[in-house]
Amino acid sequence: MATRVLLAIGQRLYRQTLRETIVQRLGVDVIAETSSGREALAQAAELTPDLVIMELGLKDLNGIEAIRQLRTDQPHLPAIAISSHSDHALVMRVLRAGARAFVLADGTVEELERAIHMTLDGRIYLSPELEGAIAQALVDPAAVSTVLSPREIEVLQLIAEGKSTRDVAETLSVSTKTVETHRQHIMAKVRLYSVAELTKYAIREGITGLTG
Repeated sequence: MATRVLLAIGQRLYRQTLRETIVQRLGVDVIAETSSGREALAQAAELTPDLVIMELGLKDLNGIEAIRQLRTDQPHLPAIAISSHSDHALVMRVLRAGARAFVLADGTVEELERAIHMTLDGRIYLSPELEGAIAQALVDPAAVSTVLSPREIEVLQLIAEGKSTRDVAETLSVSTKTVETHRQHIMAKVRLYSVAELTKYAIREGITGLTG
């Protein structure tokens, strides 16, 4: 039986190309696809795929936080992270979130195939180009410390993507007062005090898939 894959990729063209490639060349079955981190969580819960392939730059909920929640909700469901960025802080955040593999977006199909096989076999796979990032993280652990809590990251992403306080509250099923409290804590922690500055920070840290 073919491996049942949930594909969560932000850009439609890249998602379509990747889907066609892995179906035709790797023989997997893509049972669902989305560009939204929150929708990916809902689909994973409903469809119980064998594997999730997830880009980090997803809307509504970025790939790192989506992987973190997947790991909590379905600890036995493996996830492969895909990103064009490879700085050591990002790599460590992805691994700490619970990804079983990290593949660079410009990698080969053969590399993704290795990642799929190793992930399903219960092993970890990293693109060879990420070895330097891991080494840097080991010698400079302070650089990959988490400043914001997972909930604060969720709030920050939604703010950066233009959501109003009411919209954020509805999305997260909390009160507007709670959202405002999170916003104040975020600003105090990162020492930035405008939506424009917070948006730039979210882009730089890979919290949102928006581009600068």
